[in-house]
Amino acid sequence: MKLFEHEAKDIFRVSGLPTPPGGLARTPEEAATRAREIGKPVVVKAQVLTGKRGKAGGVKFADTPSDAETAAREILGMRINDMPVDAVIVEEKLDIAQEIYVGITIDRNERKYVLIGSAAGGMSIEELAVEHPEKIIKHHVDPGLGLSGYEARNMAIDMGFRGKQIGPLADFFMKLWSIVQVHDVELTEINPLILTKDGRFLAADARLNIDDNALYRHKKLLEGIKREPVEQNAREREAEQHGMAYVELEGNIACICNGAGLTMATLDVVSLYGGKASTFLDLGGGSDAERVKMGIEIALMYPQVKAVLVNIMGGITRCDEVAKGIVAARKERGIDVPMVIRMVGTNEEEGQRILTEAGISFVRTMEEAASKIVELVKEVA
Repeated sequence: MKLFEHEAKDIFRVSGLPTPPGGLARTPEEAATRAREIGKPVVVKAQVLTGKRGKAGGVKFADTPSDAETAAREILGMRINDMPVDAVIVEEKLDIAQEIYVGITIDRNERKYVLIGSAAGGMSIEELAVEHPEKIIKHHVDPGLGLSGYEARNMAIDMGFRGKQIGPLADFFMKLWSIVQVHDVELTEINPLILTKDGRFLAADARLNIDDNALYRHKKLLEGIKREPVEQNAREREAEQHGMAYVELEGNIACICNGAGLTMATLDVVSLYGGKASTFLDLGGGSDAERVKMGIEIALMYPQVKAVLVNIMGGITRCDEVAKGIVAARKERGIDVPMVIRMVGTNEEEGQRILTEAGISFVRTMEEAASKIVELVKEVA
């Protein structure tokens, strides 16, 4: 279950983690009131359960209460990644000396938590991992032993901090670890954690995801936030309603397969040939023509999609049904992006005949399919 920034910060404050002065506003007038209470320039931020809100225009600075009201009016009612913005948080604009990244999540391979930090905060940790992997510091935490004080201090030192900064930053790590333990947290991150010019560390942002399987232990929390643990956009809801596993990624190639293992393998092979997937869409077993058509339509709802790769291993899913679904999707929707089809297995020859008669080509191996779709994307880019 994902918490909104303001919900996460409420937990932070109770646990002793400092955050900037401010509060929630659901109307432009309330935003002006919040800014007036702060009495300084502010930042107005969309409260939405998705990332990249700044790039979408969901973060604005305001020097006066009137400016804050205008900013809130522009942000409220926006849709960011197809999610509505119903509230904003208004906080003091900080005097920043340095932006830092701090997070704790689960490393399932190591069966441990991992504390992640970087003195180069303010940008996506995924981008940072690609561009400057040497700037990301990791420390695994045994869930039985927990995070010790000396480990927290060593983490601060490894991130490049010295002198009087080490103690306060280590204390920040310890309190964040306490939150992870108390609230059964799968992921928490602060990006950015601000070091102000007067030497304070403040959580300028807050992300907190609680393990769904542990929500029964947090009834008081659920009562306090008064909402259902739902953070899906329209495409995710549509896929869920049809029993499909659907995940949006940052690339431009929609991968539609049957079976999670095959879908993951397809994403890997696309990456191997230099492409990036926009969509993980697992149709599931026994998919008929209507289900295949619906899967393609859902994938194409995502604006980032520039090409579609359908990779099917026919077992209880029949290739002739898959072919009928592909033909129907192209006919009814008028698909104008490149498609590459690879399907083998049950009724393979009949499925290929249906595609051929409809003028749709197909390939026989996953490697050939991935190579071809990557080349087609380059041609239309």
